[in-house]
Order: sequence, then structure tokens, then C-alpha cells
Amino acid sequence: MKKLSLRTRVLTGAAVVAVLGAGTFGAMSASASTPAAAPAAAVQADAANRNLQQTTHLTVEAATKAARATLDAAKKENQRVSVAVVDRNGNTLVTLRGDGAGPQSYESAVKKAYTAVSWNAPTSELTKRLANVPTLKDIPGTLFLAGGAPVTAKDAPIAGIGVAGAPSGDLDEKFARAGVASLGN
Repeated sequence: MKKLSLRTRVLTGAAVVAVLGAGTFGAMSASASTPAAAPAAAVQADAANRNLQQTTHLTVEAATKAARATLDAAKKENQRVSVAVVDRNGNTLVTLRGDGAGPQSYESAVKKAYTAVSWNAPTSELTKRLANVPTLKDIPGTLFLAGGAPVTAKDAPIAGIGVAGAPSGDLDEKFARAGVASLGN
């Protein structure tokens, strides 16, 4: 077998890399296009076997609308608060720290929203449960203070709104309810 020169080996290697790169780019470009629809048979099989479940989620636009309505309600009463809106799984969708809100209010609002959606109840009601089950407060990520309200659709929780920073939890919760009301629930 004839030994190839260094120049020939470098050029051949470069050509192979270019061909492989072009193939990869083409494959990536093809996968970046509109995804093909799933085969109808697969969807029908999953639906027939009850392997699929549909859930309702609050959109980012709706969460933002609720957060703004919450801040507006607080502003009308000269209160400086933070508001958080979380989805059904407790993931934060929107947080807004109102002008002049205390530094602790941001994290407290998130925890109140998480607590409200987790139990599908206003956090003021949940604080009453602590008398019977004081260890509830030990669950990570929760805050059992008034100021959280669940958002529901078809009687199921889809989000939570938490407010913190007003002088009382009752005011925080009043503002959270104003955010819920802005969604028509």
C-alpha cells in the first residue's frame, strides 16, 4: 500500500470533516423545522389506554395580569407589597416586587403562593390547621401565614397567588384575592 503524503492526509481529513459537518447541519436543520405530527394510532392507543391526562394551566399572560391587579389593589391602599404567582406544580410564573416593598416580602410571597396551591386553600385557613398539626409548618417551601390564595378551574387548583409586605396577613390575602378575581374565578 502506498503511503500518502502529509498534505494528502490533511486534505482528505478536512474533506471528511466537511462532509460529516454538512450532514450534521442538514440533520439539525431538518429537526429544527416544524415537527411532524404524531401518528394517529399512537395517540389513539394512549387515549384508549388512559395513558394521557389533560390539565389546565394558567398562562404567563394571565399570571402577569393577576400580579398587576394584585399590586394595583395594594397601591390603592398605599401598601407596598410583593406578589408571586405559581403554577399548579408550585413553579414560579411571575413575581413582582412593588415599589418600596421590604426585602423579605419577595420570598414570603412565593412561599405563600406555593402553600395556597399545594392545599387548594387560602393560607389564612391553613394557619388554623397548625393547631391540630403543628408539623405542617416544617414542610419545605411553605409559609403558613395569611396572604396566599389558590386559583382554581373546574374546582381544581391551577395556580396560587401570594402577597407579602402589608402590615397584616389579612391585607395581603385581600390583595391576593383581588388578583384571583381579575382572572374571573
